[in-house]
Amino acid sequence: MLPVQRFQSFDGVSIAYRTLGEGWPTLLLHGFLASAESNWFLPGIADALASAGRKVIAPDLRGHGRSDAPTDPAAWPADVLAMDQQALVAHLHLTDYDLVGYSLGARTAVRMMVRGARPERLVLAGMGASGLMGAGERAAMFEDAIRNGDQAKDPRAGRRVRAMMAAGDLKPEAMLGVLNAFVPTSAEDIARIDVPTLVIAGQRDDDNGSAEALAGMLPNGRAQRVPGDHMSAVMEPSLAAGIVGFLDRVSR
Repeated sequence: MLPVQRFQSFDGVSIAYRTLGEGWPTLLLHGFLASAESNWFLPGIADALASAGRKVIAPDLRGHGRSDAPTDPAAWPADVLAMDQQALVAHLHLTDYDLVGYSLGARTAVRMMVRGARPERLVLAGMGASGLMGAGERAAMFEDAIRNGDQAKDPRAGRRVRAMMAAGDLKPEAMLGVLNAFVPTSAEDIARIDVPTLVIAGQRDDDNGSAEALAGMLPNGRAQRVPGDHMSAVMEPSLAAGIVGFLDRVSR
């Protein structure tokens, strides 16, 4: 296990992160109810990037993993996850770096871009156009599952979400805070993201909308599909290969 490092975000909340490798900084942002460990290290994606000559920087998002999980609603203002990661970029004095996000991490990466972040390259994994432009039914499903578990409108989803929260020792109030901090991104703002961008998702993953539709909205976007669905694609070696291949190809 890599040592956990910490920094104080803009409001004093402690954010945990790990680093691996040496070379071009590559910031990895994980998905909802997950962690840097489960999204990036266990599937081998962090190792693949480090082996390609990159310095992986993998935080646990606020409320997740080893980071603080405040339960006060005041600790969850709009865009707070993006503000945390902008604070980490400033803390590490990053000027040249690449940005990679999966699901919630991809949404956070886009919000960082809207707020002025300028990575050299961007990877949005497990994300489509509708997942950026509105939370909609998916957020409502998560909220219902968090609040009601087996009694949720979709009991299977309720049990699955509750099991994931128990496995990650996640606080319900903090996860509701994540959902409440969501800020939609307009089509106009998406069209202003002009850095080279890979939109990559499982072949059976349209949970957050169409990867191809999102890539088509980006001035310099391309889409790629890999085996799997939203939950399983992160474990596919082809996802790691797609991310590494895109970043290396563009960087050359």
